[in-house]
Amino acid sequence: MRPVHRPVTLAIVLLAGLVLTACGADRHKTVLRFWAMGREAEVLTQLLPEFQREHPDVEVEVQQLAWTAAHEKLLTAVAGDATPDLCQLGNSWIPELAALGALEPLPARAARTKEIDSSDYFPGVWETNSVDDTLFGIPWYVDTRLLFYRADLLKAAGFDAPAATWAEWHRQLTAVKRTVGSDRYSVLLPINEFEPLQILALEEPEPMLRDGGRYGNFRSASFRRALTFYRDIFAESLAPTMTNTQISNVWNEMGKGFFSFYISGPWNIGEFKRRLPPEQQSGWMTAPMPGPDGPGVSNAGGSSLVIFKRSRHADAAWALIEFLSRPAVQQRFYELTGDLPPRRSSWNRGEIATDPYTRAFRAQLERLKPFPRVPEWEEIMQAMRVMAERVVQGRQDIDSAVTGFDAEVDDMLAKRRWLLARRASAGAKGT
Repeated sequence: MRPVHRPVTLAIVLLAGLVLTACGADRHKTVLRFWAMGREAEVLTQLLPEFQREHPDVEVEVQQLAWTAAHEKLLTAVAGDATPDLCQLGNSWIPELAALGALEPLPARAARTKEIDSSDYFPGVWETNSVDDTLFGIPWYVDTRLLFYRADLLKAAGFDAPAATWAEWHRQLTAVKRTVGSDRYSVLLPINEFEPLQILALEEPEPMLRDGGRYGNFRSASFRRALTFYRDIFAESLAPTMTNTQISNVWNEMGKGFFSFYISGPWNIGEFKRRLPPEQQSGWMTAPMPGPDGPGVSNAGGSSLVIFKRSRHADAAWALIEFLSRPAVQQRFYELTGDLPPRRSSWNRGEIATDPYTRAFRAQLERLKPFPRVPEWEEIMQAMRVMAERVVQGRQDIDSAVTGFDAEVDDMLAKRRWLLARRASAGAKGT
């Protein structure tokens, strides 16, 4: 029997030797685990070859996460000490993961690097990456919302340019409504989306949370004005009391003139280009948000790049963040995804510098306002949407709505107040 088994044993030994030799060649290679979401994860594979040519000792493994499951997966990974080295993280998630102690603070790295100049970033989006004055992320791309509008219908209503103030915008909405008739509307504000009201509230001077994010501030005069303006648009039949699921196709409906204004983000530039027929391509345009008394602000959304505290390859992860932050790489990323670059210098050349629909976004990016950086913010905004829906449908008046909502938000922030008080007490004892 031995003569039969000897060749097999020899083959196994030879194979093992080949495997060990191959492994030996790569045993010093750093493997970076990078979690990214949606289309961005797919596009990364087209950007990484250049990085890996510059860093032959680093291999990047990209895991694509679905946006719908990403938040839960990240929290599970944090709880199970199974986080990747670096990750694409929605800006609104940074405060939550920072509060959990999962993210590596970046001030020292950002101060040393020549690749990343904080003064080149739009201030509003850079600010979203700081929690309690500590930087935890580097902006990768920025989402903000502004007006998509039918320029031809606005002109038919007697206006050559979009409004810069709420009062002027209200006049335009009223005039468009008279022009298009009773079975059509001036603007679409889906009542199951919180972003339009959030933007109106951000444009007001008083913050939506007070006392360092410990309490709601929705009874303030500022929020009341924003909510009143929002409600009146529906009360005057300038917008349909509809959810986005009741609009079968927003591009076709806007093309048919069912509404003339729509608050949306940069992803819809490509959609309108693809979905509107050629004869309507000259009839739509984008414009910055109007404000209470002049050009308005908008929300500072998007995604950033973070390093997890448990990463054993933080230096390599930072090198990849530096690479993805280069203006030339950001321009290429925009061409592949339509995601807007967060650096001013990334807008100086290429397709993004000449596209007429991105001009309004370039102007709006100079006027961004971060949302309050508390872990509970998304929960608060969803509750605000429900409250606003009751007001729009006439089931609750503004006074009772904002009073009750403030109390609801205070309950949501109870744990935050307790943690901050405990931290202050520990600090006092330490001194």
